[in-house]
Amino acid sequence: MSLAPHGGQLINRIATPEQKQEFLDKADYLPRVQLDERATSDLELIAIGGFSPLTGFMEQADYDRVVMEMRLANGLPWSIPVTLSVDESVAANLKEGGLVRLDDPTGRFVGVLELTQKYRYDKTREAVNVYRTDDEKHPGVKVVYKQGEIHLAGSVWLLQRDPHPLFPNYQIDPVQSRAMFKEKGWKTIVGFQTRNPIHRAHEYIQKCALETVDGLFLHPLVGVTKDDDISAEIRMRCYEIILEHYYPLDRVILAINPSAMRYAGPREAIFHALIRKNYGCTHFIVGRDHAGVGDYYGTYDAQHIFDEFEPGELGITPMKFEHAFYCTRTQTMATTKTSPSAPGERIHLSGTKVREMLRRGELPPPEFSRPEVAAELARAMQVPEEAKKYEIASLKFEI
Repeated sequence: MSLAPHGGQLINRIATPEQKQEFLDKADYLPRVQLDERATSDLELIAIGGFSPLTGFMEQADYDRVVMEMRLANGLPWSIPVTLSVDESVAANLKEGGLVRLDDPTGRFVGVLELTQKYRYDKTREAVNVYRTDDEKHPGVKVVYKQGEIHLAGSVWLLQRDPHPLFPNYQIDPVQSRAMFKEKGWKTIVGFQTRNPIHRAHEYIQKCALETVDGLFLHPLVGVTKDDDISAEIRMRCYEIILEHYYPLDRVILAINPSAMRYAGPREAIFHALIRKNYGCTHFIVGRDHAGVGDYYGTYDAQHIFDEFEPGELGITPMKFEHAFYCTRTQTMATTKTSPSAPGERIHLSGTKVREMLRRGELPPPEFSRPEVAAELARAMQVPEEAKKYEIASLKFEI
């Protein structure tokens, strides 16, 4: 049996047909707030239960304690603020106790906020505590600094659950993933978070984890990311390719995580783990520099932060892996725990390095990417000769 959701109950804030009609009837008379991409993702995650136990955007008591202590006001662990920010001029026209119409970035009416509170907050305090830096070059801090000065709080309703425009077949919400795990008879499920194209190091730690649990929930993030990250379409195609050729399909479920990236490093590792707990996972893989960016975090800070909570308090078990590399001596993927090699016999590549190579029109070496995945990356990056080379290599491999 999969774990209970965080807080004990899987939240559902999707309006019933009757509620939706009631909101639509009031639509033209409600004050409006237009959401950005991240807030739209947050609305969606709250509504489907991915952010359980949250029923809406955080009130000040929850916000303050999350920022300072990684806990909600009731003491439940939670590491990232989930807030809706607006400029003072917008907030001035909104009344606590009233309803607010929420529009997506295109202006479409997508949700309703039951406004219970408006409050100011300290942006620098949030940056320093959540992101461990006040450097505006940090992508997460940059978002905080550009936000409005006032947080709007209260429960939300999502008008309706629409199919994902790009990946409808992989839109598996927590209630569905939990049902799928039960149907498959999986009692232990490990979740994996990524915003990068899957590579050999990912494959290695996933399969190490899969040796000890019943199933793998491969859950790439497809919400808003940095401009220089590889697009979700390319990443999803890479996952499809590698699963088809190199994984036991009856022991893996591929689904999308609609959340936006915060790049909060250690704090976001906790956040990602709790989201996967809500989807029904019992374990969560935490590798090197999880959710990191630049040099803001130590290599294994995202693993150490789990030790700041009492055993079992988070309700999901982290599976901590060292940085995997290709060992030229043994000709296998390995870590320092299993490889006898010297540093010069190790091929290290990170998602960041891969993105840099792709921007230069270069392809990762076969020790880093499976040939089929490299061919897909080459096509996506419009390097046809490289794609052809990797397709030939793939054909030889299959023969």
